[in-house]
Amino acid sequence: MELSGKTALLTGATGGLGVAIAHSLASRGATLILSSRTPAALEELRASLPGTGHRAIVNELSEAGAAVALVAEAGPVDILVANAGLPASGKLDEFSHDELERALRVNLEAPIRMAREVIPSMQARGGGHIVLIASLSARVASIRASVYSATKFGLRGFGLALRQDLHDHGIGVSVVLPGFVRDAGLFADSGAKTPLGLGTASPQDVGEGVVRAIEKNKGELYVASLQQRLLVACASLCPGLAGRAQRSGGTRIADEIVAGQAGKR
Repeated sequence: MELSGKTALLTGATGGLGVAIAHSLASRGATLILSSRTPAALEELRASLPGTGHRAIVNELSEAGAAVALVAEAGPVDILVANAGLPASGKLDEFSHDELERALRVNLEAPIRMAREVIPSMQARGGGHIVLIASLSARVASIRASVYSATKFGLRGFGLALRQDLHDHGIGVSVVLPGFVRDAGLFADSGAKTPLGLGTASPQDVGEGVVRAIEKNKGELYVASLQQRLLVACASLCPGLAGRAQRSGGTRIADEIVAGQAGKR
């Protein structure tokens, strides 16, 4: 899909990845409808983007009915980028019922509901594209991240299946899987250090990945180093071995992430 002249709805717009995605899309000529729960940051981002006609919608996706309301307020769009997400790190029994509901709603339910709502208008416009921002946690389960992994595994499965259903309707669906990202994402959010020797990507790399996924109609696109992708491939084939490796060497980092994200669920 050619991005110039298209309208894109972007959730989680004011986070580190969201800002980079917004600038990448706008630099290709797309008009952005930006959404997050922080009005001041939304307005600052809107004003900073190249091009004209960008809009901002304040929306709290953790609230019941918010995803459907957001699409209704945005109006017809050519592109949906479901980027909003909650950390959702920690052991399952450490989650309150409210925290569990918010994680499932924002990370999994909201993208599904928004996709359902935008499909009719995309069909009426003769095509469109849906981008779901997942994670390498959509391929490999991580210690201290059962809820987060569940939402990302689910999001990936949803996107790949939806792509097949929409293939004959001119609507593309892409699942973008960032790996370790510096200056944004869970490591920046928690203050934990990324594992040595595995490489990192920048938020701008993720933004360019989203653009590439749309322009090339990629079903699945990784934004991660070769080392990370090889580890993911091996772990997918041998989950038991990967689990033992995580328990022996990854528990400390996982606990740092959980501690750094305490109160953000």
